[in-house]
Amino acid sequence: MIGEIKIPDAKLPRVVCLGLSALDRIWRVETGFSGGGSEKIRAAEHLTEHGGLAANAAVTVARLGGTTAFWGRAGDDDAGRFMAGAFAAEGVDVEHFRLFEGGASSVSAIIVDGNGERQIANFRGTFPTDPSWLPLSTLDADCVLGDPRWPDGADALFRSARQKGIPTILDGEVADSEIFERLLPLTDQVIFSEPGLAGFAGPDIPWALQHAASFGSKMVAVTRGSKGLVWLEDGRIQEMPAPNVVAIDTTAAGDVFHGAYAFAISAGAAIEDSLTFASAVAALKCTRAGGRAAIPTLDELRSFERKNHAYSR
Repeated sequence: MIGEIKIPDAKLPRVVCLGLSALDRIWRVETGFSGGGSEKIRAAEHLTEHGGLAANAAVTVARLGGTTAFWGRAGDDDAGRFMAGAFAAEGVDVEHFRLFEGGASSVSAIIVDGNGERQIANFRGTFPTDPSWLPLSTLDADCVLGDPRWPDGADALFRSARQKGIPTILDGEVADSEIFERLLPLTDQVIFSEPGLAGFAGPDIPWALQHAASFGSKMVAVTRGSKGLVWLEDGRIQEMPAPNVVAIDTTAAGDVFHGAYAFAISAGAAIEDSLTFASAVAALKCTRAGGRAAIPTLDELRSFERKNHAYSR
């Protein structure tokens, strides 16, 4: 059963997450835009949430009971300080979440329709790309997770982790091909979104996974929402169905998957068990409204599993 990931009592899983932190402004609507010119739609609700690929992954690790630090950048502005405070409230180490004077933080506008699907417009922020200020010499973790939004930072982190024998995990969200070509040789395990993999290597999933693996990663996976996931390990392509839940909001599901996977790997779980665990955590998140606010704890996951038996395979 997925709830039986073993967590050592004396040493919690430790994960460093590096990449994007964003402030999400969310509008909930019955139906999304149809593509018309000056179309207007009515929102039933508006709220502000904290988001970002690696940022949500870091909070996921913390909610599940791990020890996590977020390394990233924002502007020294209202949004940046708001995000830093939210991390701290979740128990995420923000010593190396740097707020740059004169910079501008990343902000997203998200429209979620009645089916739980979303449309996103993101301003990625403006801040220096140089990662030389990162504390790489003192890096100490059970694994590191990077997203492609700060390639220079991910490159530096992954190189240092490789030197120290720390597993590296890449969030394969949509990015330019040259970013993946740069980071994949430094990546032990990569989990793509379906659009991310298609943009990098085309829509033929088996071929695309094999192409991505040719850069040296020992495990390459792609998440496909309700269609489950496909992964390549030891030269063999395998599939895993999605947990049987009613999704009402998919916001941050991929970020949560990555954080839960990194947590499981850090706890010493095998790759397939980690993928199963991450699928369950992300699926439970999707049964709740919200992005980061809907990330479950480990106790909530186990309780949901006992009540629904949704994740037994």
